[in-house]
Amino acid sequence: MRNWIEKQRYIIDFTISSLLRRKVKNFGLLALYTLIVFILASTMFFTYAIKKEASLILKGAPEIVVQKIVAGRHDLFPASYIETIKNIRGVASVESRLWGYYYDSLVSANYTLLTPPSNDAAKPSTKTTVVESESGGQPAKPLYELNGAVLEPGTLIIGNGVARLRNIGKDDYMPFRAFDGKVMNFRIAGVLSSQSELVSSDLMLITGEDFRKLFGIDQSHVTDLTVAVNNPSEVEMVASKIKKHLPDARPIIRDEILRTYDSIFNWRGGMMIVIFSAAVLAFVIFAWDKASGLSAGERREIGILKAVGWETSDVIQMKFWEGAVVSLTAFFSGVILAYVHVFFTGSIVFEPALKGWSSLYPNFELTPFVNLEQLTTLFFLTVVPYTVATIVPIWRAATIDPDSAMRFTGE
Repeated sequence: MRNWIEKQRYIIDFTISSLLRRKVKNFGLLALYTLIVFILASTMFFTYAIKKEASLILKGAPEIVVQKIVAGRHDLFPASYIETIKNIRGVASVESRLWGYYYDSLVSANYTLLTPPSNDAAKPSTKTTVVESESGGQPAKPLYELNGAVLEPGTLIIGNGVARLRNIGKDDYMPFRAFDGKVMNFRIAGVLSSQSELVSSDLMLITGEDFRKLFGIDQSHVTDLTVAVNNPSEVEMVASKIKKHLPDARPIIRDEILRTYDSIFNWRGGMMIVIFSAAVLAFVIFAWDKASGLSAGERREIGILKAVGWETSDVIQMKFWEGAVVSLTAFFSGVILAYVHVFFTGSIVFEPALKGWSSLYPNFELTPFVNLEQLTTLFFLTVVPYTVATIVPIWRAATIDPDSAMRFTGE
C-alpha cells in the first residue's frame, strides 16, 4: 500500500510539473472551466437561498386567505360574508383586510398599500412585528416591522424600496391622486425595517379610513379575509367548507402560496441553467478536442515516458491526475467565487434575471444556504461531464507507440 501511495505521489508531482510547462494552454482551460462552474453555482446558490428566505418570511403568513371571485377575477369581498365563515366549525378567528395597488406614473412603479391590523398599527413599541414566529423549526421572519413608527390618519409607513426610489424619509410628504381625482397628501411617519425587504420593499401601510377615501371603497366591502384554524391539520378541510358555503369565494391556503413561490424561483433558476447548458455542452466538446488533439510536445513526452519504462496504465494515471487537478481546481475556485458573488455582492451579475425586472427592486442580503445536495448536484453537472469526455482520448493517448511518438515532428 505504501509503495502504491509513493508511486501516486511521484505521478502527481510529474503531472503538476507537466501542467506548468504548458501553463498558457492549461490556464485558458482552467479559466473557462472555472467560469462554467461559477455560472452554474451562482444560479443554484441564489435560487436555493431566495427560496429559503421566502419560506421563512411566509412561514407566518395567514393559514387561509379568502377572496371573492367574479368572472375569474379578484373582486371586493362583502363584509356580510364574515359571519358565515366564523360559524364554520374549525375556524378560530376571521379578520378582514384592506389592501390594493397604486401606480405611480412619476417613477413608473406599483406600490402595495395595506391596512395593518388595528392592534398592531398603533403600538408605539421600538420594534413591532406583525407576523409572529411559529414554534418548532426555524423561526419565521416578520412580514414587516414598524420600527417604532405609529400609524395615524393622514400618515404612511413606507418600505425601503419606496424610500430609495422617491428619495423620501420620515416627515416628508407624498401626494396621491384619489379615485375621484382629488389629491391627498400623506406624511411619512416612518420607514419599515430592511429585514423583510424581500416582501416589503414596495409596501405602504395606511389607515383603513384613508384607504377607503383613496380608493372609494365603502364600509360594506373589504379586500379579502384571513382565517385562522384551530387544528393546523384541518386547514384543507376548513378551506373546502368555506368553498362549499360560499361558492363565489376562493380560499387560498399557506402551502399553496409557498408552492407558488417555489415554482417561480425554480422556473427562473431552471431557465438560467438551460440557457447556460449550451455553454456546458460547448465546454465538453472543447475538453474532448483538447484531450484527443495532442500536440507534438505531448506526443514526444508520452513516447519518452514509455521508452524509459512507463506502462500504459501509468500514462493513464498521469492523464487522470492531470484531469483531476484541473477539474477540482476549477470546481472549488468556481464554487468559492460563486459563494462570494451571491452572498457578499448580492449576485450583481444575474440579479435582474433571477429576481425579475422591475422599477422597484428589493435590496436585501441573502442568508447563506448551501448544503451537500447542492454541491453534489453541481459536481455531477460540471466535473463528471469533463471526466467522461476525456476518458476515451486519454486511453488513445496512453496507447501511442513510443517509436512513432518520438519520431512525430511539428506542433
